[in-house]
Amino acid sequence: MNNRLLIVGAGGHGRSVAEAVMAIGQFAIAGFADDAAPSLPHVWDMPVLGNTADFQRYRAHADAAIVAIGNNALREALSDKLLQAGFSPVTLIHPRAIVSPSAIIGAGSVIMAGAIVGTEAKLGRGVIVNCGAVVDHHAQVEDFGHLGVNACMAGGAKLGRAAWLQAGVALGYGANVTPGMVLACAPASKK
Repeated sequence: MNNRLLIVGAGGHGRSVAEAVMAIGQFAIAGFADDAAPSLPHVWDMPVLGNTADFQRYRAHADAAIVAIGNNALREALSDKLLQAGFSPVTLIHPRAIVSPSAIIGAGSVIMAGAIVGTEAKLGRGVIVNCGAVVDHHAQVEDFGHLGVNACMAGGAKLGRAAWLQAGVALGYGANVTPGMVLACAPASKK
């Protein structure tokens, strides 16, 4: 079998990615790698094979891998370690996402249910477009950028490398977010 997938990260995003993998139906989940191992022996009925210290040891269990961790810097570091261990990065597009055929999607990116990636949009390597998020026409998300739930980029907007639009944040037409920046909505407050 050449479609065994290792999911790196067994937290909330990792579990969401696992459900997306099951919905896609292209891969069999070999298990997870997570630094909570061995205190976390499994997620649902799938094993947590071990931690993220040495990915080479998972080559016997998996053919490909995806890093399913929301932290941009950690996702990048672990993606690089996977490449060094000989794993091919997998790109996942949930069957309930809408992706333009003219969009360019980088290796190791994840597009979740309800997300929309528009005409001639460009996503770099290791990007997360979370549930309900929108990357409109001609918008660009650089490597390891992250759009939270219902974040929105209007046409021509640019999200710099490893920048993060948290849940509900909207970028106007042609807006440019510098690399590493985190944009969040104001927190709710009790009056």
